[in-house]
Amino acid sequence: MNLARVAQRLGITESRLQCLQETIIRESAWPEPRLLRFEKESSGVEAGTVIFENGEIAFGYPKIRRPLMLAAAIERHFSNRVAVEEKMNGHNVRILSINGEIVALTRGGFICPYSTEVARSKIPEEVFEKHPQRILCGEMVGPENPYVASSIYPTESIDFYLFDLAEKNSRTTSGVHRTHELAEEYGLLSAALLGEFSKETAAERIKEIVIKLGRQGREGVVMKDPENEVPPLKYTSSKTNCSDLSVAFRYYNDYALDFFVSRAVREGFQSVEWKESEEERRKRALSLGESILLPLVDTIKRAQMGENIVQKVQIRVKNLQTARDFEYHLRRSGIRTIFEPPEPDDGGYLIRITKLVMSTNDKTQALLNGEMW
Repeated sequence: MNLARVAQRLGITESRLQCLQETIIRESAWPEPRLLRFEKESSGVEAGTVIFENGEIAFGYPKIRRPLMLAAAIERHFSNRVAVEEKMNGHNVRILSINGEIVALTRGGFICPYSTEVARSKIPEEVFEKHPQRILCGEMVGPENPYVASSIYPTESIDFYLFDLAEKNSRTTSGVHRTHELAEEYGLLSAALLGEFSKETAAERIKEIVIKLGRQGREGVVMKDPENEVPPLKYTSSKTNCSDLSVAFRYYNDYALDFFVSRAVREGFQSVEWKESEEERRKRALSLGESILLPLVDTIKRAQMGENIVQKVQIRVKNLQTARDFEYHLRRSGIRTIFEPPEPDDGGYLIRITKLVMSTNDKTQALLNGEMW
């Protein structure tokens, strides 16, 4: 690997790159191809950035910021018009071709064996034959998503939805219109483009969209500058905030404190900006309280009866080796699981997975036995 060239592409000095290799850059030799990944953001390089053995770089997909006061943020952030896409509820992947093989990178920069098998079945090879430098940024969604299972999308298993285009060795992205043009050209699914609005009317129109999406159990929206001049912003529905909290309080000791606080704070700001009536606010408060208390009580009662607190998910694979590799991938990510024997299904295999939520299990049992908080 030519370190000088890699450092130049990263925008840092060669000596700084060598220093980072001793601190936050981690090597991964499995699955192939070999790569280096940035475990954390440093020197202006995003976490999840990957340097492949051939010297090509896939920069980490930047985190999208979130406004709490929608109208004020739109006025401050955007210069003219606002394009609005649906925010998909799944796991973020970057799909690219390395040495002629399609691979799917997680947000953290790992090659996920399961996501890679899905990508190879969903993405036509001609995309990368014609555009070898292209990186497809998108979301894997569906009920057989082992990270974030969701049954609201029109698939019985899992699908890939494109929401952005990037290039190897570059931080730039192609923007909303080029993304949808490429999706249409190659028959790819893409995040729904819900409209393009003037800056002056965008906040009210987005509010209407978010309320409608919330009623459908969908997550929210991503707001983009049509000319790609400023970074995108995201905004979610109250239904999503409560749904997130419901999952988090079921496994309360396995989530960071900020996860809980940020979603509760979003509810307060949204209620104020939308000028809710006392009745509307009480309804919101009831939904928020139920999303906190009910799953937490259920977890405590299950532990009290001697049950293990677990998450059950499933995947469908064409090759059993993919399942074995995915089991190892979860283990190296610190996730303890039990994979049940494969069930032959329509030319492939259905794999049922039990994810062990050890921290919440241990903490709940200790508290039930009289330990202090």
